[in-house]
Amino acid sequence: MKNLIIIPFLVFIAINSSAQLIDKVVAVVGDKAVLYSEIEAQKMQAKQQGVELKEGDAAIILEDLMFQKLLLHQAEIDSLEVSEAQVTAELDQRIQYFASQIGGVAELEKFYEKSIEEIKDEFFEQIENRLKTQQMEQKITADVTTSPKEIKTFFNEIPKDSIPEIGSKVEVAQIFIQPEVTHEEKLKIKAELQAIREKIIAGELSFKIAAEFYSEDPGSKKEGGFFDWVTRGTFVPEFDAVAFKIPLNDVSEIFETQYGYHITVIEDRRGEQYKGRHILLMFKVGDVQLSQTKLLLDSLKTEILNKTITWDEAVLKYSDDDKTKGSRGVFFNEASGSMYWDMQELDPQIYAGIKDLNVGGISKPQLVQTREGAAYRILKLKSQTAPHKANLKDDYQLIQNFTLQKKKAKAIKNWTNEKINDIYIRIDEDYTDGDFQYKWLK
Repeated sequence: MKNLIIIPFLVFIAINSSAQLIDKVVAVVGDKAVLYSEIEAQKMQAKQQGVELKEGDAAIILEDLMFQKLLLHQAEIDSLEVSEAQVTAELDQRIQYFASQIGGVAELEKFYEKSIEEIKDEFFEQIENRLKTQQMEQKITADVTTSPKEIKTFFNEIPKDSIPEIGSKVEVAQIFIQPEVTHEEKLKIKAELQAIREKIIAGELSFKIAAEFYSEDPGSKKEGGFFDWVTRGTFVPEFDAVAFKIPLNDVSEIFETQYGYHITVIEDRRGEQYKGRHILLMFKVGDVQLSQTKLLLDSLKTEILNKTITWDEAVLKYSDDDKTKGSRGVFFNEASGSMYWDMQELDPQIYAGIKDLNVGGISKPQLVQTREGAAYRILKLKSQTAPHKANLKDDYQLIQNFTLQKKKAKAIKNWTNEKINDIYIRIDEDYTDGDFQYKWLK
């Protein structure tokens, strides 16, 4: 207890000569405090997500917060580090997400009554601590593995009436063709952007207004082309190359990326980060190229069905999607770690393309919009499982994942109860009657 930091359990502020409680430390784990305000914030977030809180949920929230404090306490003892670039990248991603949900960066600033920089400063430590706790949890379970015997034992121990029903799952593949933008079309777009650039340089048009009117980047158009601090690698390499080369506040020359033609103004740089504004005019595929692509896929479908060419050969020869090309066109389900998808997990467009197909069937050419412009694809329903009770033969990977998660949970529980014995724990008496999973009440 030599290094214990004593934290007062009640914090008061005097208002109109009377004491008003503004916060309260309800638990201490090592040198980390859990505040009453943290519990209330979690409750509020749950309500905003439509979760109806029940009696006893406060204890669950408290225990989760205590567990996070324990992980952070141990992470600092073990000197686990996260880089500023990692924190900034995570912070940027979250801010961009919340800005998109609330109506843009300006609305986010209005909501918090702070600038983006102030918001980032406020949440930097919180994100840093969260990344450290994730690292610590990964360290605890790094050596946890499963054997075929353990997987079989886990499944056999499930009561017969508790074996889950597995819905129909599908394996879907695509041949995706992105029509090439003609040289003439590129010249036309570049000339349009050059005219905009010249007006900006001549002072006839501000960069902000030009972006609002002309830019085709949906993420920054409403903000006058503005993008806040980003780390090298957030944007495509061609953008980074220009951003770190041009003088601050100068309008760049036109440069090309896979999305189209850009101009940018970099307002500030610090280390591996920069912020500024940009305008994008996207490449546009002509009607002729789109029609030719559709005809090509129609013809390809006929050849595959007539066995003139196999599906796998057609994928390797024609498909332009690098992400699925190596898997014979099959969409990989990153959430489950398999090639199979529940119907409700599928992208609505993919579902619409395969819902009326039999196994082995191929869809009509389907028009899709990508960041690179319009394209066409055909879809194949490669396989489909019937609804059934889970079994080791058909659902081995799913059961393996369950087994692994159970072992990881046990490893974390053992580690937590062991660590609790070695550090200072204090819980406010108003919260000691909770139904805790771990042995906090020593």
